[in-house]
Parts: sequence; C-alpha cells; structure tokens
Amino acid sequence: MSTLFRYLLWSGLVLVLLGIGALVGAYFYVAGSLPKLDSLSDYRPPVISRVLSDEGEVIAEFYRERRIVVPVARMPERLVRSFVAAEDSKFFEHQGIDLFSILRAALKNLKAGGVVQGGSTITQQIAKGLLLTPEKKFSRKFKEAILAWRMEKRLSKDELLYLYLNQIYLGHGAYGVQAAAENYYNKNVEELSLAECAMLAGLPQAPSRYSPYRNFARAKERQKYVLGRMVEDGYITEQEAAAAVAESLTIHPRTNAHSHEAAYFTEQVRRYLEEAYGEEMLYTGGLEISTTMNLAMQKAAHQAVQENLREHDRRYGYRGPERVLQESEVENFLNDQAPELDAHPPVAGSLLDAVLTGSTAQSLQVRFGNRQGEVPLKGIGWAGKVRVVAADQAPTGNAKSKESRLPLGSLLRVRVQKVAEDGRLTLTLDQEPEAQGALIALSPASGEVKAMVGGYDFYRSQFNRVTQARRLPGSAFKPIIYAAALDKGYTAATVILDTPLIYPQRGKGEWRPQNYDHKFKGPITFREALTHSNNIVTIKILEDIGVGYAIGYAKKLGIESPLNRDLTLALGSSAITPLELAGAYSVFANGGVRVTPFYVTRVADRDGRVLESINPGDFPGGTRSGQRLLSVSRERVISPETSFLITNLMESVIQSGTGQRAKELGRPAAGKTGTTNDLKDAWFAGYVPQLVAVSWTGYDQERPLGSKETGARAALPAWLSFMKAAVKAWPPSDFPVPDTIEFSAIDPRTGLLASETQSGAMVEAFAPGTAPTRYAVDEERPRAQDFFRIDMDEY
Repeated sequence: MSTLFRYLLWSGLVLVLLGIGALVGAYFYVAGSLPKLDSLSDYRPPVISRVLSDEGEVIAEFYRERRIVVPVARMPERLVRSFVAAEDSKFFEHQGIDLFSILRAALKNLKAGGVVQGGSTITQQIAKGLLLTPEKKFSRKFKEAILAWRMEKRLSKDELLYLYLNQIYLGHGAYGVQAAAENYYNKNVEELSLAECAMLAGLPQAPSRYSPYRNFARAKERQKYVLGRMVEDGYITEQEAAAAVAESLTIHPRTNAHSHEAAYFTEQVRRYLEEAYGEEMLYTGGLEISTTMNLAMQKAAHQAVQENLREHDRRYGYRGPERVLQESEVENFLNDQAPELDAHPPVAGSLLDAVLTGSTAQSLQVRFGNRQGEVPLKGIGWAGKVRVVAADQAPTGNAKSKESRLPLGSLLRVRVQKVAEDGRLTLTLDQEPEAQGALIALSPASGEVKAMVGGYDFYRSQFNRVTQARRLPGSAFKPIIYAAALDKGYTAATVILDTPLIYPQRGKGEWRPQNYDHKFKGPITFREALTHSNNIVTIKILEDIGVGYAIGYAKKLGIESPLNRDLTLALGSSAITPLELAGAYSVFANGGVRVTPFYVTRVADRDGRVLESINPGDFPGGTRSGQRLLSVSRERVISPETSFLITNLMESVIQSGTGQRAKELGRPAAGKTGTTNDLKDAWFAGYVPQLVAVSWTGYDQERPLGSKETGARAALPAWLSFMKAAVKAWPPSDFPVPDTIEFSAIDPRTGLLASETQSGAMVEAFAPGTAPTRYAVDEERPRAQDFFRIDMDEY
C-alpha cells in the first residue's frame, strides 16, 4: 500500500472522527439550551372565545389566532393521510428526521439556486412551530432535528398529529384543520370529502399563494399534486383520485354571518368580559359565553333601524355621488376592488361602490371590480330626474333642484337587491343616511336584552346610542309623569283644563308653553290628555304633584340620568338613554316589578368549567374559587294596579292617539310617541306583554330631523317593523288585569259616573276606591282641575 494512499486513508478517518466529534460536541453544546418537552404534554394553544345567542348560535368570536382544537379521533383518516402524503410521506416510518428527504431537498435547492423545497418532517415542523423561533439559520435546523428526535421518543404518532393538525396555519386567519374547514367549506372536519381534504393539505406550503379564495386554479393544481402523492403512497386508488379531482367544490368565504347585525350587542358583551376576565383570557382562553340575545330579533332590529333611516334619508333627496373619478383613476380603482369582491361575492343587501360608465333610457350602466351591472331608473324616483353628463361637469343632488346630475366616472353607492342563479345582480341606487337610530328590546319579566342596535352601522361608528347617547325623550317621558300622578290620586277620568299658561321668569321674559297643534281644548280627561300628548295638561299635572316627587318616581323606575328640577320635565327636557327609557317602560309591562337589564347568562372556560351563570344548577356543590352565581335584581317599585292603569292609558295612545300607526301590529300593545319641540329627537317606546322596545332617531350633531318628523313618522316605523317580526311566533294576548281593578261607566265630559240611560258614556278602569261616587246628572256644570301660574325660578 503506497504511502500516499495510507496518508489519504488516515486523513479521511481523522476528518470523519473530527466530524463525528464536532457533531457530538455540538449536540451536547446545543442540547443543554433546548426547550423542555413538558409543555407538549399539556398542549394548550390560544383558542377562540365564542359568543352564543339565547338559542346557541355563534354570534361573535374573539381571538388572536382563530383556532379550534379537535382530537385526532374526530379527524377522518383521509384528512390525516392527505397531510402526511403532502408534507411527510415517511411520517409513520421515521424517528423524527428523514435524511433522504433532506438530501433530496438540498439537491433541488442547489439546482434551483435557492430554497424551493424543504426537507423538514412533520415532527420538525412541530418543533419549529411550538418550541423554536422561525429564524432561517443552521443552528435552528440543528436544534429542530434534535427536538424532533426527542419528541418521537416521548410522543406517539397520533399525539404528534394532534399537535401538528391543530397548530398549523392554513391561511385567512385559520389555525388548525377545524378552523380551516369552517373557513373554506363551512363544515366540521369529520364532514370533509377527499377532495376537500386534499385541497386543505395543499395549503401549508404557501397558504396565501394556494388560497382557494384568491386563486382557485392554483389551489386546484396543488390539490391534484396531493392526490397524486396519496396514490403513490397507496392511500387511495387512481379512480378515487380522479373522482376527487372531478368533484365540484364550493368555497364558502368565512364571515361571521351575524357579526355585522349583532356588532353593538357583542361589543357590549366584549367590554363586560374584558373587564371581568382580562384581555388575555378573552382573546386566547377559549371562553364560551351564552347571552340573552335572540338572533332572529336582532336581525329584525338591525334591518328595521337601517330601513327606517334610509326611508328618512330618501325623503330629503339624493345628495349626489360620493366623488367623481378621473378617467386615469377608474381602472386602478376597479383593479383594487376586484380581489375583495372575488373573495367575498356580493349577496342580497350588500352595499357596493360602483363606477358610472354610461346610461340608457331605462338604466344607469356601472362597473365594480371585474363585473358590470345596471341600476334601473325605475324605483329611484327619490333621486329626482337623473341625468348622466360629461365627466368634466359638476355633480349635483336633487334636494333642491329636483334633478340629479351624475358625471361619467361618478362613484355611486349601490345596493344589491337580488342575486340571480347565473350570478347577475339586481342593483338600486343608495346612499349612507346622515341621521342615526337606535333600538333596544327587553323581556320585561326577565330583564334579558333580546336585541340591541346602537346605530346605522357599527363599522362606521362604534358609538352605542342605546347605552351611551343621552337625548331628550320629549313626550315619551310623559307616561312616567302620568304614572306618578295616578299614585297621587289622579284617575283616568280626572278632568283637567287645557288652557293657556304664562310663567314669568326673572330676567328671562315669559315661558308660554304650547301644545303641538297650538290649540287649547278646554276641559279634557286625564286619558285624553295622554292619548293626544297634551303638553299643557301634563305641565299642570306635574305642577300639582310636585317636580321633586316626579323625579323620585322616575329614579324608582330606573332613570339614573340627571333630571331638570323644573316644569319643563313634563315635556321631556332632561336627556336620558334609550336603555333607561326601556327599563322604565319594562316596569309598566311587568306589573310594577323592576328587573335590571342584563346581557350574559353563562360563561364557561375551554375545559367546560362554568365561571359564572344565572342558573344555580350550574353549581351543584356551590360556587368555588373563580366562580360566581349571577344575581338578577328584582324589586317591586309600583303597584300592579298603577302599572295596569298606565298600560291601559297607553293602549289608547295606539288605538286613537299619536301612535295609531302601531295598530298595524294587530294585537294589544301600549306605547307612547316622543318628539322634542325642535324636532331634533324622535322616539317611540312601546310594548306587548312579553316584550318592550324603544326606537330613537336623530342626528349625532343635533339638528332638526325635518318638517313633521315626529316620533310617529321618524321612529315608530322602525319599532313597528321590528315588533311585527319579533312577536309573530306568539299568539296575541291581553295585558293581565289585577283582580282589584274596578270598572265604571263614566261621563267623559265631567269625569263622573254616567247613568244607565246616558249616551256617550265610556267604561273606565280605576284603582280600588278611586272611582267617582257622584253622577254627572247631579252636577250643574262640568268639574275640572286647574292650577295657578307659578314663578319658574322657584324650581
């Protein structure tokens, strides 16, 4: 053997030994700094918290990573095999590292002159995702390999798959296969077909590039690759693969279908949870929150408020296009718009920005994204006579001119009315209302908030007008004054003079309150005064019972906002929230018992442990540390007789007074309109035995709503639309009558008893011992109460 050969042999042996020594040394050097595997045995990644309606529907989710952890037992074998074939075909054979795959990837990367393929096993990917940082260094790959080998020694293959398939990112905010199944197919993992499994398994390499939303063709090619790998590995036959390729897949863009409609309610819940449990627990702890919200009612409330505001807005014409795009801007705008419309195709009710490109005698021609559409001129008469003009002409609305001029390139707000089976859209012209609205619905018996809409669009304004906006209630406050008067000896038959009032005010001239119609009716009954929302009589009643007493009464009903200590209180001059007014009306609807409104009924953690609940049965052994039983405050604050009488009076408001439009509900209902003197606030508050609802309309920056925009016109339509939908499943029912209520025939002219032969008599309800004892025929002239003028400065 030549000297040279021996030299080379010994040199090679030394190099090998040095290499082995270096590797061993590197192993011992790195091994001591590696993370422990103990955390993997108690895998508790961030998971979503879900908010549920009163019937268990998901209405909102809170999360940082949208992940729903599911056991491997729930995952179909075809799903597991799809990921193994695509990501690590030797997974069930190797011990954490696949040297052949690493060598193959290295050669491909060398040939390509860059990283085009990775050689990491599924176990290595778990190590990188859960225990290491994603930095691209050799030292990290070395640590990854060591950890993968250790993990294979400690965990079973099913345990490794559990970690991998729940941790992996699969695009569009979905972490893990369950979240991805919901994202793309609106299914649970066990419902996935082979074709759907293969498409999901193609995502880990590049979730954005292979997104079925953004590029279905690429996703389809990747699916074919996965199916081919499954055939090669013997998991499926070629026939099964061909059938999966041919299967028509429907991609369902994942949006929380109820997030927009329920946003104001769920934001109220979110604030409560963050305060109670902290931000970290809310967004990563997997809470399950049961609430009082009824989804069907919430949808009806959202629709009612939006449509009512659009109707109000249309009464004052079209304000013109949002802006006019230059010719050079049009294509850029449409190209930017297209990906979002492709990912989230428009549905009925969707609002779109569309570019005006032309017109015919029957319609406006528009483009949006990569689509074209038409806006028929029939049905947009509220915009006046619509004329399309050259791009260089100025746009106008029709509020004053009765004509709308729209230059080519105008950016129009359009609403999708219908989506045909072939995908064509029926559009109509729209615009964002400038006024705002609110609607709150409560169960008077339980205090549960069943629906809450705090404005036209939560994503345009997060200010919740139900709970945060204090506005003047106008005449909607009057029932509180009248209920207080009933407890001071007034009856529905009491006659009061509707005559002019003049109140001198030191250094401020005179206050001369007026009725809405600026007329005076002389002697009228207590019932008639409330029915027709008489201002003068209400002021006289308040003057008699005392402002301090009335304020105390309102506080007893749940009004917490500061109230003016003067006679303007009779006209609703003190700002309160819709929630406060709904709470006060709930006392009337609930037989005089005040129940504090609430939103959350139960909160459980990710392990199913109940943290709080209104149901004592959730704590069979009593509450322990970290648990609490929620108490709902119930207190009788007025008598059943008073609550019935004020309800009965407000039934007259609907039957023959300012709220007559509510008769369309077709069942017993009580309510009251509210309008401020300057028409800045419009209200309707009303109820049936099972449900109370309050509707408000106004501008955030206070200004008049417009001529004749009273509560009956600007707020009642939303209340009526909501109530029609909310109560349709309930049979009509009368308000319960306390056994102690007395009924007597009354002469409405005098408020005294009517004889059996008297014409025009009416039956009136009275609290025990308050019915008149004299007959009208015994009186020589009508009896009516009146009051002296007072100096307002005394209040």
